[in-house]
Amino acid sequence: MCTKSNSEKKSPYFSMFLLIFVVLLSSSWPTSAHTDENFLHCLFSLHLEDYSSITNVIYTRNNSSYSSILESSIQNFRFYTPTTPKPLVIVTPLNISHIQATIHCSRKYQLQIRTRSGGHDFEGLSYVSKFPFVIIDLVNFRSVDVDVENKVAWVQSGAILGELYYRIAEKSRTLAFPAGICHTVGIGGHFSGGGYGLLFRKYGLAVDNIIDAQFIDVNGKILDRKSMGEDLFWAIRGGGGGSFGIVLAWKIKLVNVPATVTVITISKTLEENATKLVHRWQYVAHKLPDDIFSTLVVRRVNSSQDGKITILAAFMSLFLGGTDELVLLMQERFPELGITNKDCSEMSWVESILYFGQIRNESLNILLDRSYKNSALSPFFKTKSDYVKEPIPEIALPGVWSKLYETKAESASIGFVAYGGKMDEIPETVTPFPHRAGNLYKIVYNVGWQEEDNTKSQEYISWIRKLYDHMSSLVSKSPREAYINYRDLDIGTNNIKGNTSYAQASIWGRKYFKNNFDKLMYVKTIIDPDNFFKHEQSIPPL
Repeated sequence: MCTKSNSEKKSPYFSMFLLIFVVLLSSSWPTSAHTDENFLHCLFSLHLEDYSSITNVIYTRNNSSYSSILESSIQNFRFYTPTTPKPLVIVTPLNISHIQATIHCSRKYQLQIRTRSGGHDFEGLSYVSKFPFVIIDLVNFRSVDVDVENKVAWVQSGAILGELYYRIAEKSRTLAFPAGICHTVGIGGHFSGGGYGLLFRKYGLAVDNIIDAQFIDVNGKILDRKSMGEDLFWAIRGGGGGSFGIVLAWKIKLVNVPATVTVITISKTLEENATKLVHRWQYVAHKLPDDIFSTLVVRRVNSSQDGKITILAAFMSLFLGGTDELVLLMQERFPELGITNKDCSEMSWVESILYFGQIRNESLNILLDRSYKNSALSPFFKTKSDYVKEPIPEIALPGVWSKLYETKAESASIGFVAYGGKMDEIPETVTPFPHRAGNLYKIVYNVGWQEEDNTKSQEYISWIRKLYDHMSSLVSKSPREAYINYRDLDIGTNNIKGNTSYAQASIWGRKYFKNNFDKLMYVKTIIDPDNFFKHEQSIPPL
């Protein structure tokens, strides 16, 4: 036990603090007992007069809720196995002082911090570390304050997208925010990496619509846009999470949408000319009016005709307007797809989030369900991304489809997301997110599997790596660009121990950020020169 200071001995709260401290330590495991003891002692010593407050937000392995809290927002169970490193402590702060204390004590006892808002990091970096670590889970920092009159909102980082959308829809059918489709994604991580969704061709990314933020730096200082300065404000809007500090809340500007929007899904198999339609889509989609979001997903299915495996391409669009206008537009721009009125459905913008999230026949209340798991998605998965600047030749597409016939591709998909519109108008240096003009579309590769197949996880990961290698001549080059929110440690990592050189970090950094990576390193050097906030793909200091 650490030596008590005079102030602790005099405190009327110290006896209760000591009792709670001993209880929390009662099941610390031997290899980390000393670290646990010091860290917890530090936390309690900073909260002697409100010990009940800090006690209620600390979870060690002796706590019966530890496992459920840890698992609560893990979205990729590839990073929740018996051999996955677990945190020494989970802190679910109720107020800013809890976060400040956790940062202070983690620095003092050389523990890493992982900050989690929604748990969707594709490589588990918001809740896994190879070194002794603490999770700050922002589940209690999730307020959403919508100001309809001024078309702005403050949203805390621990909220999920669904909570933000629900609170906007409560007050207005004609206001929205341009962010992602998956409603359980956390605000903190999504905004930190850029954040795109159904409205990004009309209004840009989430980060293009952030106007202020509340931020805690490595010293526990609370900063807003004015006090942090424009360089740091620039960096936190797309530079990736876990590098600079902890963003507690974001002020966003809301955007206008019509009361009624139109959605459409048309699916075609290879036997129904899917390859030619995908090829044609590459020339059409990025040139469509910015009122249209266009995507397509390619996967394998059993043919309805004879039960044999074939390839299906599902073309999906959102239009900020009515059915008649959309049908006329698509008949003019993409007649090969054969869209008719009966293919379309009209709904509100917030209902379209459920539609594209593959959540049908549910009330809007589902948007508030943080624990929702879509049965259509695999619990274990690996994802990679690409950007395409020239159409893939039609002759090359069958070679891509052939990969989907392989054994490990049963639950695999290749998604195409059209760019253009507003994304062509925003310079790539305005935020760290550089993938703007010149991109026809983004590709998202995904392979999933079930728990019973997790012993073969490397076979699935090998499959997607081979697909990625196969695509190398068809996508962007020098650098081969990637999206930070589809984090992929295959493209490069920092050193596990010691410093990471500029040259080494640039291998992955330029793929995510292009030339913006240099400015991110400069900002990191100013705000966190000792590199306290770090992980395998955090921005290193110069």
